[in-house]
Formats: sequence, C-alpha cells, structure tokens
Amino acid sequence: MFESLTEKLESIFKRLKGKGLLKEEDVELALKEIRLALLEADVNFKVVKDFIQKIKEKAIGKEILESLTPGQQVIKIVNEELCELLGKTNSKIQLSPNPPTIIMMVGLHGSGKTTTSAKLARLFKKEGRRPLLVAADLQRPAAIDQLIILGSQIDVPVYHSKEANNPINLCNESLKKAKIDARDIVILDTAGRLHIDDSLMTELKKIKENVSPKEVMLVVDAMTGQDSVNIAKNFEEQIGIDGIILTKMDGDARGGAALSMRAITGKPIKFIGVGEKIEMLESFYPERIASRILGMGDVLSFIEKAQKSFDQKEAEKLQKAIIDESFTFDDLKSQLKKVRNMGPIENILGMIPGFNKIKNLDIDEREFVKVEAIINSMTKKEKKDHNIINGSRRRRIATGSGTTVADVNRVIKQYVELKKMLKMFKGKKMVKLPKFLPF
Repeated sequence: MFESLTEKLESIFKRLKGKGLLKEEDVELALKEIRLALLEADVNFKVVKDFIQKIKEKAIGKEILESLTPGQQVIKIVNEELCELLGKTNSKIQLSPNPPTIIMMVGLHGSGKTTTSAKLARLFKKEGRRPLLVAADLQRPAAIDQLIILGSQIDVPVYHSKEANNPINLCNESLKKAKIDARDIVILDTAGRLHIDDSLMTELKKIKENVSPKEVMLVVDAMTGQDSVNIAKNFEEQIGIDGIILTKMDGDARGGAALSMRAITGKPIKFIGVGEKIEMLESFYPERIASRILGMGDVLSFIEKAQKSFDQKEAEKLQKAIIDESFTFDDLKSQLKKVRNMGPIENILGMIPGFNKIKNLDIDEREFVKVEAIINSMTKKEKKDHNIINGSRRRRIATGSGTTVADVNRVIKQYVELKKMLKMFKGKKMVKLPKFLPF
C-alpha cells in the first residue's frame, strides 16, 4: 500500500533533513519533487495543485526556515495537509435511531461489492449487532450464491429469492423480515454493471427512493486510480452517496484514488479492503494513512490488531512459561497462530516504523505452515524437551511433516535461540509483557 509513493517522499524528506538550514529555493525544489511524486502516483492534477499550494503557503516563511529543525517542520506541515486531504478524522457509518439501519451498497462489477457487504456484516456482528444481508443483485445469479456462501461463513442470514425479478419489492420484503427477526442492520447488495449506464442508475435511484437507506456506500477498486475517482464522482452526482469503501488497497502501490477521493467527491472514505479474506476490512483513519504514506508506520493499527489476537490471560500464561523456563514447542505454535491471525505478515510489518526501508524482505507465509507441521509431528515429550530429539527422531519428524531434516534442524535452532532470548526476562522486576507481544 502506497509503496512507490512512500519511497519517493522518504527520499525527498531525507535530503531536506540533511541540509540543516533551509533556503526558500530548497523548499521550492522539494515541493516540485513532491508534486511530481503525487502525479506519478495517479493523484488528480487539481488535487495536487491545491495540496502543493497549501504546503507552500505554510512552509515558506521566516518562522519555518529559521527554526532549529526546518526540515522536520516542513515534513510536519506535509503530514498535516495529508491528513486534511484524506478527511482529517475517521468517519463512521451513521446508525438509525429507529432500527433497522439500512445500508445500501452500490458499485460496478469487479469492485468487490458483494464480498465487502459480507465483510461489513462481519464487522457489525463483532460489535454485537444483528445484521441481515440482502441479495438484491438480480442481474447476476452468481452474486446471490456468492452472498449466501459468504453469509454462511460468518453466520449472518441472507435474504434472497432467485425467482424475484423486482429488486425494489425484494428490498421492501427484506425490511419486513428484518423487523420480524429483530435485525438492527440491513445491508443491501445491489446490482452493478461493467460501466455506468442509465438502466443501472434508474434501478438504484428507485431502490433508494423506496427504502430510504441511512447510508449509501459506494464500493470502488482502488487499483483503477483516476477511473475510481471518476466513478465515485458519477455516483455522487446521479445517486448521492454518503461514504466510500476502497477495495484492493493492499495491491495499490500508488495510492492516487485514496488521495484524490475526498477532495473530488466531498465524501469520506469510511473503510478500506486490505485483502481477500473476510476479516480484511479496516476502518479508514486519515492520520494513520498519512503516517504510513510518509514512511512513519502505523503503530496504533498494529497494536489494535495485536490486541484482538492476544488477550491478557494468554500474556500471563506466556509470562509464567518464561519465569518457569517451561516455554515449549506448543507455546511457540500458539504464538505463531496468533501472529497469523493479525493478517498478512507483509501488511503487519508495513505498520511498523522502519520496516518499509528493508529492501528484498521476502516474507513467505508458507513457512508458518511448515513450522506448524513440524511441531505437530513431534511427540508430547519432544515438544517439552528438544534435547531428546536426536538424528533418528529428526528424520521421523521430517517424514511426518512432509519436510526435510534441514527444515526440522532450522526450526529447532530458532526455538532454542528464542528460549535464550526469553530467558533474559527471567528475574527482572518488569517481566509483565505487553499483551500484544507476538512471542
């Protein structure tokens, strides 16, 4: 996410900070380079022009240029303006005071609308709400089947009818069902097209007029760059939207859509899709995204993800294992599982300041599967005492896990090194580990 843009901006800021005292022409040159980097990232031309002008007005002045850290001051201004450009604060979905809250999902084919509808339902369910998914895309029968499958995965009911031919009637019937079943959130997965046309817009307008949704959420593919911005502008002008969900952000190295969307449409980005899995939908926080774009990481999101995977009881159990020097292979397997539950490792490392600077960092998530298979092939005694794992046992473990003896040796070596590292905590007064610590 934003990889190429981040690299360019970091290079510009490094030169700025290395100069010590700054002259007006130094700032002018840096702004010219920032402008070029943003345009190459497919950010809208008008947005770039306004953005650079705002920075210039604040950055070129006696107070900034003669400060003790002028380079840092300029970066601070860029960060503030990025936050402003992205929407300043996190924007949530507004809930209706009289349930159910109706959320109408709109978008073109291929944007990930159906999957995103299920992801959103999962988020609401985790908050203790009772969502109902509605398969209102009657143009594409596969969309109904897809939503039914996704709904079963997250244990959320899907209102559907393959015989229905009128999406307005279907949506109205779904609302009656929601009230009977005390469902407080209704998510309408409406039809899309390969492109915007009159029939699509007419259908969506009629649904909106009939069901009066609390929020109309537009789902757009971030990787299409300026096209996604134009699509959003069209939907806003013809239908009227309340918020945007950008999908496929994990594959968008440029970031033009995210940086242009708010300024062009005036509507907030509320969520971003960061992977195909059902749990990979995140709330959009402008200040955190700005921090990631500038190569400063996103520690808050990292901690939030970690805290969902690591609870206090587990932390206390791990602490006891460290004190007793009884950290076993089973403990290692348990901790690795929790790290994997946080999401794709590359995404997680991208949130940690400095990791984006490590070049050629090859993260193969299959290695986690391999480690788990090796541990599963060990006996109970072997898991508790690695010293008994001799040559013949290593060959048996390798055969049982479908790996090689070299793989088994490497896992045992890493385990021993980890135990040595954990031993350093023993006897210290401040042994209490953060509950988000991976190991």
